[in-house]
Amino acid sequence: MTQSRSISIALILSLALPLVTLGPATASAQQGIRGQVLPSHTMLRRHGLVRMWWGQATLDPSRDVIAHMVVDEDIVVIQASSGAVTAFDNESGRRIWSAQLGPRDAPSQPAVTNRDFTFIPAARKLYCLDKFSGELLWELKLPRTPSTSPAVSEDQIFYGSYDGSIFAFDLHRVRELYRKKELTKWGFLARQWRFKTGKQITTPPIVTDRVVNFASLDNSLYSITTGSPRLQWQSETDSPVSAPITYHGGFLYIACEDFNLYCLNAENGNARWQPFPSGFPIRRAPRVIGQQVFIFPTAGGLFSLSALTGKRNWWRHGITDFVGASHRRVYTTDHVGNIVILRRTDGAVLGTMPLRQFGVKFANNRTDRLFLATNSGMLVAIREAGADHEFPVYHQNPDLLPILPEFAPETPRPAAPAGAAPAAAGGNGTTTTPKN
Repeated sequence: MTQSRSISIALILSLALPLVTLGPATASAQQGIRGQVLPSHTMLRRHGLVRMWWGQATLDPSRDVIAHMVVDEDIVVIQASSGAVTAFDNESGRRIWSAQLGPRDAPSQPAVTNRDFTFIPAARKLYCLDKFSGELLWELKLPRTPSTSPAVSEDQIFYGSYDGSIFAFDLHRVRELYRKKELTKWGFLARQWRFKTGKQITTPPIVTDRVVNFASLDNSLYSITTGSPRLQWQSETDSPVSAPITYHGGFLYIACEDFNLYCLNAENGNARWQPFPSGFPIRRAPRVIGQQVFIFPTAGGLFSLSALTGKRNWWRHGITDFVGASHRRVYTTDHVGNIVILRRTDGAVLGTMPLRQFGVKFANNRTDRLFLATNSGMLVAIREAGADHEFPVYHQNPDLLPILPEFAPETPRPAAPAGAAPAAAGGNGTTTTPKN
């Protein structure tokens, strides 16, 4: 498929589908699309929250549902079961692009992003789009069907397959071949290496500066150097890994079928602390916010652990999943889909919001924003109220936070009397001399 053809298909799709994305709602709007009710301002204010924006993803509500929702520090990506993809700006809610990728209703994996690009596996192809315009930059036929989402760095992309292989591709080489219109014929030249394990790859790869980590059904966790398929370390587990692996601050948090949570150094595989026994199956990825690790065992409630020691801070029954966190709160769900607000320090319940109609709740461990969606594609973004929360908190990648401008005080300082000594400027060790 050529770039111009792909863009034309995306344009036709956006015009033809019964629902198209709407812009952010006005402050007074309480109704969404076709009678779907948005969280009311009154209810949100009661819990110290505000609605930032809402919008509608491009999909056909008579047959499609949301297959995946992915959020990073810049955009929200909604993938419909039909293959339609819609991207929104995180903070403004502006729809920035939409596209139809792959055959209609083809199986897909959740999108992944880096600083500039969005990568979406659909069927046996990997699509790369400009993150902020949606322009299709290339599409690559994959040698095996993906079993997980890929992992991406600035220069490479890695993905696992059902036959137990991990593949690494050179992104610069892929783009070069595409520009020369040679990617379809010579795409295998962009493949850097393949590493074969005993059984299916079960977790999305985790890539660092030096290694890529992943788990296989052969009850092993592998660490391979990114530049070549050299085994850095291998850790055999008594039972298979039961949830996606979480990476934070140089450590891997791994849940296994033995009901234990493990913490290993990503570079050398050494254990940071003794395994934590949850007593229940752990099917959801651990979430790490600051120095807290949150795990959500099936029917086991929520455990808050110390990231430094693995010791339990507190436990709260009746909680099923993670939605987001701020400095003082953690937002979770209960068994019927309500949002339950907990205090981070001790797990005390601060409030409950009946938002069961939003069946898709993104587990956002990257910022302090909450992103909820209905299966018919209506999306709403929520943040905590107050000027201190107008800019997002970046939990996972604080180095990506833009430098915020410093504003002059609203009330100017009174002029110094004639002959007075220069006043010291606040905090920077310099002095200011008044002008005559």
